[in-house]
Amino acid sequence: MRERIRLQAVERFEGGQKNRELAAGLRVSERSVERWRQAWRQRGEAGVLSKGSPERPRLSDALITRLERELERGPLVHGWADQRWTLARIKTLIGRLFHVSYTVEGT
Repeated sequence: MRERIRLQAVERFEGGQKNRELAAGLRVSERSVERWRQAWRQRGEAGVLSKGSPERPRLSDALITRLERELERGPLVHGWADQRWTLARIKTLIGRLFHVSYTVEGT
């Protein structure tokens, strides 16, 4: 979907359409259109193609096993005041144990 919108923007760049009109027509921000236009000027159509979502770090099987052991020990052992595991706490624990950062929706 995003790729299609960017390619539509390229067609409109080539047609001389202004950023404000283009943004309104594609229902995107003017700032996005400005960035796309700049990338298009520098690298052509390839400049506006999506690079995809950034890859999240992956834990090896051994690290998953270690995480499971630490989760079984409970939140109290890791410094929290109660025995509830939440996504935010698990994310923090992963960062502490493995020095990686995970994005969890809603945190």
